[in-house]
Parts: sequence; C-alpha cells; structure tokens
Amino acid sequence: MVIQTIGAFLAVLSFSLLLEVPRKYLALAGGAGAAGWLAYLLAESWSGSVIAAAFLSSLLVALFSHIFARAFKAPVTVFLIAGILPSVPGASIYRSVSYVIANEPELSSRYLVETLQISGAIAVAIFIMDSLFRLGQKK
Repeated sequence: MVIQTIGAFLAVLSFSLLLEVPRKYLALAGGAGAAGWLAYLLAESWSGSVIAAAFLSSLLVALFSHIFARAFKAPVTVFLIAGILPSVPGASIYRSVSYVIANEPELSSRYLVETLQISGAIAVAIFIMDSLFRLGQKK
C-alpha cells in the first residue's frame, strides 16, 4: 500500500504539472491524491467494493480540496481535479471496450455498469462535500 500511495502522489504531481497547477500547490494536490488513493485501498480491502471505495476516497479528496482552498486562498478545483485522478475508473472502461471488441457483451455490460456506478459515486461524493461546505458558509 505504501508503494501504491507514493505512486499515486507522483502520478497526481505529474498530472498537476500538465494542468499547470501553480508550483506552490503541487505538493498539496499530490498529497490530496495520495491520501485519496490510500483511503481507496483501505476502503476496498475493508468493504470489497470498488464503488464504496471510490465514494469514500472521493469524499476525502473533496474534503482536503475544500480545506486547502480555504487555507491557501485558492480555487477548490486546483486541488480537486488533480486529486481525484487516482479514483477515476479507467480500468473498468478499458475492460468494457476490450470486451466489446472481443464480442463478449455480458462482460462488456458488466464493466460499463461498474464504470457508470464509480463515476456516479465520485460525482455524488464531490456534490455532498461541496454542499456541506456551502451550508457552513451561510451560517
């Protein structure tokens, strides 16, 4: 898990460079992504569900993104877009397309549904955290 978390940090750091994240925020974006990936690994081993793991890790990344944005007076998206990268269901969509090409519609449908569920879990997690922070601002 440690090696994967370090790899996630480096991947998010590299992706942040591509997104032209300001240099002073690179380590924070990488840290948010690494923490999210560690949460993903722990949640997946605990629950056995990639959808629950994606949801919980996305909640954590969104939480860190909002905290960092307020602490460092930066847009939330600076940390969120890069930090959410490890949770994106790339393997599931790859498998779905691969099974379409291999003419195996049952497996293709299974992985397509999994991809949509993971994507929905990520979107809902971001929405929930954003809503909670907006409610906190109004008080």
